[in-house]
Amino acid sequence: KNETLECITEHERILQEIESTDTACVGPTLRSVYDDQPNAHKRFMEKLDARIRNHDREIEKMCNFHHQGFVDAITELLKVRADAEKLMVSAVSTSEGLSHQEVTAQTEEVIRCRVQQRNMATTVEKLHLCIPVLEMYSKLKEQLESKRYYAALKTMEQLENIYIPRVSQYRFCQIMAETLPKLREEIKEVSMSDLKDFLESIRKHSDKIGETAMRQAQQHRTFLSTVQKHVSAGCTKPLYSLNGRGAFQHNGLATEDVLTAHDLVDFSPVYRCLHIYTVLGDRETFENYYRKQRKKQARLVLQPQSNMHETVEGYRKYFNQIVGFFVVEDHILHATQGLVTRVFTEELWNMALSKIIAVLRTHSSYCNDPDLVLELKNLIVIFADTLQGYGFQVNRLFDLLFEIRDQYNETLLKKWAVVFREIFELDNYSPIPVENEDEYKSVVGRFPFHDAEIEKQPFPKKLPMSQSVPQIYIQVKEFIYASLKFSESLHRSSTEVDDMLRKSTNLLLTRTLSGCLHNLIRKPHIGLTELVQIIINTTHLEQACKYLEEFITNITNVSPETVHTTRLYGLSTFKDARHAAEGEIYTKLNQKIDEFIQLADYEWGMAESDGRASGYLMDLINFLRSTFQVFTHLPGKVAQTACMSACKHLATSLMQMLLDTELKQISMGAIQQFNLDVIQCELFASSEPVPGFQGDTLQLAFIDLRQLLDLFMVWDWSTYLADYGQPTCKYLRVNPSTALALLEKMKDTSKKNNLFSQFRKNDRDKQKLIETVVKQLRSLVNGMSQHS
Repeated sequence: KNETLECITEHERILQEIESTDTACVGPTLRSVYDDQPNAHKRFMEKLDARIRNHDREIEKMCNFHHQGFVDAITELLKVRADAEKLMVSAVSTSEGLSHQEVTAQTEEVIRCRVQQRNMATTVEKLHLCIPVLEMYSKLKEQLESKRYYAALKTMEQLENIYIPRVSQYRFCQIMAETLPKLREEIKEVSMSDLKDFLESIRKHSDKIGETAMRQAQQHRTFLSTVQKHVSAGCTKPLYSLNGRGAFQHNGLATEDVLTAHDLVDFSPVYRCLHIYTVLGDRETFENYYRKQRKKQARLVLQPQSNMHETVEGYRKYFNQIVGFFVVEDHILHATQGLVTRVFTEELWNMALSKIIAVLRTHSSYCNDPDLVLELKNLIVIFADTLQGYGFQVNRLFDLLFEIRDQYNETLLKKWAVVFREIFELDNYSPIPVENEDEYKSVVGRFPFHDAEIEKQPFPKKLPMSQSVPQIYIQVKEFIYASLKFSESLHRSSTEVDDMLRKSTNLLLTRTLSGCLHNLIRKPHIGLTELVQIIINTTHLEQACKYLEEFITNITNVSPETVHTTRLYGLSTFKDARHAAEGEIYTKLNQKIDEFIQLADYEWGMAESDGRASGYLMDLINFLRSTFQVFTHLPGKVAQTACMSACKHLATSLMQMLLDTELKQISMGAIQQFNLDVIQCELFASSEPVPGFQGDTLQLAFIDLRQLLDLFMVWDWSTYLADYGQPTCKYLRVNPSTALALLEKMKDTSKKNNLFSQFRKNDRDKQKLIETVVKQLRSLVNGMSQHS
């Protein structure tokens, strides 16, 4: 029933438009009848026949109404003519008997009757000319009252060109002729008012029009995508069919009937106004006004809300309004002849496109949520596809999407930086324990780990990496998926998508993950054990990079052997992180050694040593021994370098302690105690705390201390001074300035105590020997200074 009512209403509207429209422009109106539902044109013909019969009856009524008066006038005239004939016969028959006076009176009566007859004939003739004018003017009034302005203008033309000239001598016609220009101006004003109302209405309805157009474009894209998948899968069952209403039915679901701008908006005010101004010869004025107003409306539509970037609905409303605007313009372009031109719409679109790109570039920069950026990208794609379907160029929008893609990747990198930090914070930096086969498969299923020796071990056992390794690997894959989502629907080749994924993944590895690793390594609470585990973790992550390469290849179906394929930089990332961790191990070892050294409490004036090494040094050696046991999981070079670095730093620290300028006096007993501590250091070095050293390589770290202490313990100055400068010198590693500094600390004590009492008791000449050695050492030092 609703469809029948809608059909009747539509037919009534078409009939009114036919009655009010010039016959030259009635073609599109009649065409819409045949574009409608099946059999609709038959019902329309029936309606048209009924309307013609109604008009015939109205014409007949009007003719009957005026014809009766005309018949009455002719009847009266005929009566007068009969009376005149009778009068003439009577006059002739009685003329002979009448007097001259009577004849004269009758003659005058005949003349009067003839004049009356002529006047009546003239009156009837003039009435026949005036009645059509009055009828047309009455018709004009009816047309104006029913707002059929185009038909009214045609009636005016007929009055001016045909009817009024016939009776222009009459005053009422002159008044009528003077009224017609005023009526034309009134029609122009009324039609322009209707146009303004239409423009205001269309501005309000742009959102709905754009929403409908974009939804249809999205449905079309989805439909084509499904068809493509259907064909790719090799299915033979029909994917779509026509239902009873003439709409597509896809997978059991009927698609929405296609709506056009004409279905959502009544464009008749535009058509009427265009026709009226065309008839009035002022079409150019109307075209200029319409285009000017639409340009103003375009600028208003292109102004975004200040908070548009906060929600996807803000962007959607913005796009809907723009699409609605240009869908209307496209309809006007095709439904009217020259009101707008393709050049005008292209110019308007280029202006709008520049503004749209500037707005999106600005507002998208405020967005830090990758999900919102992804939704914005999808909206831009649908927006571009919709307008491209109407013939507008949208290449610049896809270029903009590449800029937004970079920003999307930045937001992803920030998001994953937080994810990586949380993973590192929650990690226990201990090997992953697996109690049974299921737990082992669970770990291996998340991370590509293969080790034949560990696989042979019985349960329970431990995997070398900590729990953060499989979590990091999974998150890198999740990042690749997230990055891929943006690359979809950009009309790019598989090679380009592959290149995008690899570049964004490289940024994740070289910048985000690398930065998180370096920050982690430098954190104060990360100790040596954690650093060792980090080195092991980065080794396994480095080995897993090839699997990430395969993962991307499987997604994009682009062979890694392709010439332009970008390689992942994961190897260098994890190598750099591992080197940083190694350097931090060396630094922390030295810091720990310094902490133990600060606990040293030598009694520099003791008469003789305790006979055993200092407690702080034994604790330090035990710490180093247990630490290097942890290093067994590290690559050999790392452990060896760390051990050598620790021994060198310990030897340097002990030497600095001995030569400290604030230390003024040292006794021989203190030297003996210090010698015992150095012996323990040499024993530790010779015990091979880390395998892989050749010979006494590690002991050489303490050679400077050993030769210096031997020189003082043996008091072998004659040999030192005699062989100094010789390649085979026994004390080659002892610098004269070092020996002089230490000897002066011992010489100063001899003046205040009996450290050198044995020399004074046995022979005071030995004191002179010390003075002589000091002088000779000074001369050597001075000679070195002058030489340098």
